[in-house]
Amino acid sequence: MENYETIWKKIVNNLRLEITDETYKLWLEPAQATGIEEKNLLVKLPNKFFVRWLEEHYSERVNNLLKEFDPDLKIRFYTDRKDEKTGLRETSSDRNETRFLPSEFNTKYTFENFVVGQANHFAYAACMAITKNPGRAYNPLFIYGGVGLGKTHLLNAVGIEIKKRFPSYNIIYVTSEKFTNDLIEYLKNNLMAEFRLKYRNVDILLIDDIQFIADKEMIQEEFFHTFNALYDRRKQIVITSDSSPKDLGSLEERLRSRFQWGVVADIQPPDLETRVAILKKKTEAEKINIPDDVLYYIASNIKSNIRTMEGAMLSIAAFASLTEMRITVDKAKEYLRTIISPSEIEKDITLERVQDIVCRHFNLRPSDMKSKRRTESIAFPRQVAMYLGRNLTNKSTIEIGSFFGGRDHSTVMYACNRIKTKILKDPYFLAMLNKITNQIKEGE
Repeated sequence: MENYETIWKKIVNNLRLEITDETYKLWLEPAQATGIEEKNLLVKLPNKFFVRWLEEHYSERVNNLLKEFDPDLKIRFYTDRKDEKTGLRETSSDRNETRFLPSEFNTKYTFENFVVGQANHFAYAACMAITKNPGRAYNPLFIYGGVGLGKTHLLNAVGIEIKKRFPSYNIIYVTSEKFTNDLIEYLKNNLMAEFRLKYRNVDILLIDDIQFIADKEMIQEEFFHTFNALYDRRKQIVITSDSSPKDLGSLEERLRSRFQWGVVADIQPPDLETRVAILKKKTEAEKINIPDDVLYYIASNIKSNIRTMEGAMLSIAAFASLTEMRITVDKAKEYLRTIISPSEIEKDITLERVQDIVCRHFNLRPSDMKSKRRTESIAFPRQVAMYLGRNLTNKSTIEIGSFFGGRDHSTVMYACNRIKTKILKDPYFLAMLNKITNQIKEGE
């Protein structure tokens, strides 16, 4: 086997093909291989913060790469800074280990770590209810929302909590991609009976990102029968997606219908106060200190993706830790420009701005948007404006309806659903909508 320095160099070269230069310079360039001990490749890092972050984000990938050198070789990140009190035998994964949990759950995604706000309260409450009476309350539960808003967090939390309350329950948590890959593997080996036994003989099925089985007829067929088998036996099913069931037009109607048999809960982008609360909880979990004004700056500029927001905060903290600089709003502004594209740092968008850009595009006056007229030439642009207002601002459906001529919540929801359906069916309309969205975001 090659020496430890050569092995680590090859690992890093592989990773560099998958990550940006900024990520490499921040997280991997400071890492130094120091030896191999008891089948562990030892990699020294500047401090405990780096150890936690790299373990969470890269351990699995690095371990897979290490198998090419020795099937039994594993990565061990560590720091020897005396003030960290963290040595080779105590890493964050060791301290966080909970033996009763199956390995597929992320133990950081618990209900205790989930920040509840107006935008996600119903989904959170439904998930909590499930853990007390699985298969009886809210079955199936279908949770939908944009990327990075907490769907996967809630799915993990459900599994962790049910395992605590009902240790004997058989729980499967998979992504739709894993379900698909499993089916292909079992089918290839003529083991479909075993596949069906595995997925239909569970107490709880948690499946993430169901939208990815779209256009896969055989996968949809198998999932349809799996769903029926579990539902008929009153076993709990929880599903997440990026769209509501009725907007998953590429899925078979019989599946979309079944997804609506129980409860459908959406998660919207959180408001500013909730975003700040999320960042505060993250700083507590990671044991890092960032001034409140910096947290407010990050939360005010990254609104629609919680993962991006948390990642930005952690990167700023890591940079400050490495350079031993004091974190200020000006430093945060400067550093954010190097790690996040301009499109991810969002400008404050108002309903007035949305209305003005849509009016300009459709050659209408703002008064037309607020009028009682229902002709298609006005009603359709108004629906576009309502949809964009819902997705680009923090305004509620009630506030949006009030702004556009005193209309009610249901009118705004109807408008949003109509636009979502048209997006799926009409690529030319989607291109037009993207153009309007970019104009709104860029301040043109």
